[in-house]
Amino acid sequence: MARSYWLLKSEPNKYSWDDLVADGSTYWDGVRNYMARNFLGEMKKGDLALYYHSNVGKEVVGVARVTRESYPDPTSDDDRWVVVDVEPVKPFAKPVTLAQIRADEALSEIAMLKYNRLSVAPIRPPEFRRILALGNTRLR
Repeated sequence: MARSYWLLKSEPNKYSWDDLVADGSTYWDGVRNYMARNFLGEMKKGDLALYYHSNVGKEVVGVARVTRESYPDPTSDDDRWVVVDVEPVKPFAKPVTLAQIRADEALSEIAMLKYNRLSVAPIRPPEFRRILALGNTRLR
């Protein structure tokens, strides 16, 4: 079974990469957009996600892994909303900025630029590898 890749956006003043590292894991809650919710529903245990600081910083700062597939969002009374559990895998050696992503021809079709309001978006494997390379980050 092939692994999928994702981008998770969080405002660092609300929940930063450092918060995820300190907590060891968390559920990805508060998603209230139907397209982003559907992406959460597609995530599988073991999938990897780029962790992006939105609004402040605007940069990819780490890699997280899905540890539990979608289940009802405990912060909502509406059972249409779901969460997944994630854990930190590795911080980026060098954050990759939104400006770098926009300027890179290999990333011109990346979903995060097309759907810039989504807090969850898919990433194609070559895009995932390219962003790792821009961040001087290797997994393993």
